[in-house]
Amino acid sequence: MNEKNQKIMDQIHGKLIVSCQALPEEPLHSSYIMSRMAYAAYLGGAAGIRANTVEDITEIKKTVSLPIIGIIKSVYPDYPEVYITPTMKEVDALIECGCDIIAMDATDRVRPGNRNLKEFFAEVRAKYPEQLFMADSSTIEEGMAAAAMGFDMIGTTMAGYTAESKGCSVPPYSMIKHLIHHCGKPVVAEGHISTPEMLRHAMDMDAWTVVVGSAITRPLEITKSFVAALK
Repeated sequence: MNEKNQKIMDQIHGKLIVSCQALPEEPLHSSYIMSRMAYAAYLGGAAGIRANTVEDITEIKKTVSLPIIGIIKSVYPDYPEVYITPTMKEVDALIECGCDIIAMDATDRVRPGNRNLKEFFAEVRAKYPEQLFMADSSTIEEGMAAAAMGFDMIGTTMAGYTAESKGCSVPPYSMIKHLIHHCGKPVVAEGHISTPEMLRHAMDMDAWTVVVGSAITRPLEITKSFVAALK
């Protein structure tokens, strides 16, 4: 790993990354609002930001100098399941806007163009050999496979969101633990982590970093959870 990438990895090691995202149908959908979310996260002590779309990432980079995990969510009609950075088009755009780390769907599902992850990522890695890439996996098997393919970081992002992982215990501590001990790559604990205690537990297992999103940056969902307690 080159010196620049090692510095990025060191910056987020043992720290919190906050996911600042809002889809078009959500009330906070705005690149400006996401940049302020990122700034608030920075002031609160976050060491990195995860963000979606070139527009949001560009605006966030004006506000904070933290490492950014960038994604582009694009739905291709014939392959709707794989939507996190699904093709080279999205990878190229994320490279162009200067993402420190690029995350992509690393599940065992067919991608746009009727391609599997192994052949797609081999092409991506050949084109961008010095870029840091994070695998958004949903099972231990997917995480291990992604590590073998050469992803720099293995995330548990998709656990519980795929047919293969449906019904798994979340947060996916057993998956996090297995990958930490066996995949040989830094593990990013992400998905369903909604309390400081959950974050602490993942860190105590030696996760490289933890990503928290909805519990911090989605007030609609946070409000719903409180309202549900009244019913």
